[in-house]
Amino acid sequence: MTSSAPTGTLDGALRLVDYWATVYRRTWRGSIVTSFVTPLLYVLAMGVLLGGFVEADAEVLEGATTYLAFVVPGMVAATTMTTVVGEVTYPVMAMVKWNKTYYSMTATPLAVPDIVLAHLGFVAFRVTVTAAVFLAVTAPFGVYESLPGVLAALVVQVLLGMAFAAPVYAFAAGLRDETAFALVFRLGMIPMFLFSGAFFPVANLDAPLEALARATPLWHGVDLTRMLVLGVPDWSMVLVHVGYLLALVALGWWWALRRLTRRLAQ
Repeated sequence: MTSSAPTGTLDGALRLVDYWATVYRRTWRGSIVTSFVTPLLYVLAMGVLLGGFVEADAEVLEGATTYLAFVVPGMVAATTMTTVVGEVTYPVMAMVKWNKTYYSMTATPLAVPDIVLAHLGFVAFRVTVTAAVFLAVTAPFGVYESLPGVLAALVVQVLLGMAFAAPVYAFAAGLRDETAFALVFRLGMIPMFLFSGAFFPVANLDAPLEALARATPLWHGVDLTRMLVLGVPDWSMVLVHVGYLLALVALGWWWALRRLTRRLAQ
């Protein structure tokens, strides 16, 4: 008798590819505005129009020769964050509580790590597509100085996305209802979007607020993305950023397995 059980976590996750492909085929049109149009409007309004009134040298703008070149990498990283948070809050709640899809999945030979890896893999795919299109659309503005840096920045978006996805997924998986998502958006995502260096150097903040901004994952993603696409990498800081984001991914993965396992056992 041949067993149908997955031979490992990756094998189990790959068995859910058709499920997530079906989900994406049915929902991709609804993500166009939030993923591509809205960030592009921000770039046009704040980078092109408002940026025309901003005069500062490259030292103040962290290596960027114009405000547009400063704000575009920040918007790339900020879009990664907003895309990811949207994919691992209400969708996770739906699969645990409303549609109970996860319960159906665990009734098969699939295990919790297979399910989590498949879901995060889909999020990584969404981030890759969104960031690639954003980088391609903004390239004609002439703000990128290094093609290898742009390609590296695309990889960084996946890492940054997972650094947000894993912990937020874990948080969502253990919730009883969706009311706490308001805290995630209002006290987490929006303040980071505004104050983590996407629109102005965090050095402009008071010292305590600057230290707080530098502790956020978005600042690490923004700074890393900016120095790569502008072709001015500080390799010691690159290691710090990558190490910080990898630590978040590992911690979030461990927490996600723990929270979802407990939730599905109840």
